[in-house]
Amino acid sequence: MKRKKGFFSISAVAEMFSVHQQTVRLYEKEGLLSPKRSEGNTRLFSEEDVNRLEEIIYLTHKLGINLAGVDMILKLQKQIKKMQKEMNAVFKNAQNELIKENEQAKMHIRTSAQRLSDLKKISEHK
Repeated sequence: MKRKKGFFSISAVAEMFSVHQQTVRLYEKEGLLSPKRSEGNTRLFSEEDVNRLEEIIYLTHKLGINLAGVDMILKLQKQIKKMQKEMNAVFKNAQNELIKENEQAKMHIRTSAQRLSDLKKISEHK
């Protein structure tokens, strides 16, 4: 589904997904959505809100999951993303450490090779 960038009203969002505005309000009341509000207290749905609503509607209407289940799924997804970010940071750190250790090992090998070469030259001159 192709959408314009920006913010959407509740009527536009409800029409986009062929649901009643009251359904969208219920999802907000249940804490599944948190649209911004204008100065006149009108709901303003961002692209992220619309994507989340699309997921909620898929879970409830297509898969038959109740709102408590949807809430749990969304929380678990958030937790998984956080853990994935943490794991990626650990892997990146480990990779950087390995690169650093590899460079140190190469430097040590070069230094040792140079010492051996110097010792060999000294012993040949004697």
